[in-house]
Amino acid sequence: MSDTHFDYIIIGGGTAGALLANRLSADARNRVLLIEAGRKDDYHWIHIPVGYLYCIGNPRTDWLYQTEPDAGLNGRRLRYPRGKVLGGCSSINGMIYMRGQARDYDQWAQLTGDDTWRWDNVLPAFRRHEDHWRLDQPGTADEAFKRLHGNRATGSTGEWRVERQRLRWDVLDAFALAAQQAGIPATPDFNSGTNEGVGYFEVNQKSGWRWNSAKAFLRPACYGRPNFEMWTTAQATRLVVETQADGSRRCTGVHVWTGQELVHARAAREVILSAGAVNSPQLLQLSGIGPAALLRQHGIDVVHDLPGVGANLQDHLQIRSVYKVSGVPTLNTMANSLWGKARIGLQYLLSRSGPMSMAPSQLGAFTRSDPSQPYPNIEYHVQPLSLDAFGEPLHSFPAFTASVCNLNPTSRGTVQVRSPRFEDAPAIAPQYLSTEEDRKVAADSLRVTRRIVAQGAMAKYQPEEWKPGVQYQSDEDLARLAGDIATTIFHPVGTTKMGRDDDPMAVLDSRLRVRGIAGLRVVDAGAMPTITSGNTNSPTLMLAEKAAEWIRTDQQAGA
Repeated sequence: MSDTHFDYIIIGGGTAGALLANRLSADARNRVLLIEAGRKDDYHWIHIPVGYLYCIGNPRTDWLYQTEPDAGLNGRRLRYPRGKVLGGCSSINGMIYMRGQARDYDQWAQLTGDDTWRWDNVLPAFRRHEDHWRLDQPGTADEAFKRLHGNRATGSTGEWRVERQRLRWDVLDAFALAAQQAGIPATPDFNSGTNEGVGYFEVNQKSGWRWNSAKAFLRPACYGRPNFEMWTTAQATRLVVETQADGSRRCTGVHVWTGQELVHARAAREVILSAGAVNSPQLLQLSGIGPAALLRQHGIDVVHDLPGVGANLQDHLQIRSVYKVSGVPTLNTMANSLWGKARIGLQYLLSRSGPMSMAPSQLGAFTRSDPSQPYPNIEYHVQPLSLDAFGEPLHSFPAFTASVCNLNPTSRGTVQVRSPRFEDAPAIAPQYLSTEEDRKVAADSLRVTRRIVAQGAMAKYQPEEWKPGVQYQSDEDLARLAGDIATTIFHPVGTTKMGRDDDPMAVLDSRLRVRGIAGLRVVDAGAMPTITSGNTNSPTLMLAEKAAEWIRTDQQAGA
């Protein structure tokens, strides 16, 4: 840390921050600093796919956040994992590659007044970093697929590896067939713009190992660049905002706590906040940028009153139905003996396959919660296992879990500082199931689960609903039960949303610049005005890809 002067400072070495560091440091004229509060991603469980079980809830890799007691969850708190390690959430997440639906991005264009966010205009940003397994061999991908995913023949493949999963399960194959019998079509690709259908998820893995953003974008490329510097176990405590001669405000740097001293790092061009949908609004609020009343309540000087900072929190709430089965292997039975565990370990050691190569969810399905819905509005994550909660032991009986979430919740929550101390975790209040619409979708989606499991394809395994239980049938019962058994699927977004100039709650403009503060952008999932219809990791990479392009354009223009 002998040099503290840079052109660009990126706060957060996670999904977006790693890509931005790669793209901006590719120009040897730029001095780029990447700041990460966590440690390097040298913990072995990060890289073994099933290791998410040992990373979530582990202070080595997780911020260990919890939500506030939530009325929609009948007063329960939830564990709220966020990656505190190089690679961020891409080091501890479910590894599912999912773009969402074309309508998500067309809606962003309407909400921001900027057509650059339309589906056809974000596709090039997705393709720029994607490296898809179907492009490995000539002739395996048709022209329509290449339009969506790139073309190795023209060199249009990137660093973000997408592969097939390396195992299948009879019970999941049966669920997929039952979904088709219930009217959900099979699909070979969830990423074509309409993800309706059922099939196995594709994952961000490489040869059976987790592929996180640190591997993809930081090494070896950035580590070999003399203009790139990275500080780990270094937490940003406050942004430095200065008043210019014309009275405008500009972010010129950041204070960083190294564990031993407070360092002031300075940015000649931009500070880019990529700390995530929880930590980015927290840092803005600690820096005096946010709702004035909240800041004054905690004795923080108001630098810029932005009421939308920390508002608009959206997340996917998964409702976990558990079914006991018989006559078919599940992970419950395989992993509940020493011999079973040894066999699983040997399979991974020899072939990088089997249960240790598993993503948390293997089979996916997108459909409608009721026929009146104009588009697929619920997503399934189906697992050949069951447990009370992540981090708890598997059940002793054979079972599978069909988790279903509302893709487009109307409930909105908040992230707010509790004090002026950067060490204090923020108050996270998702306010799940706080609208009648969300409660109705929750009840209807449980009925869809029952309809799928009742199909003939599942009959040979004699599925028995263990949770929530067939005795619950009414909308009121099912909505209440959803509150009892639902949990986050770890997709918080929207807390620093972009929007139109006339939207008082918009924190960012359509190019992710903080309103009223020059030299400062937020590039992470918090920038999304509405949540995407699927898993949020890869859309965050797309945001970073577009931001990098705009930052380079501004630099060339001398802005």
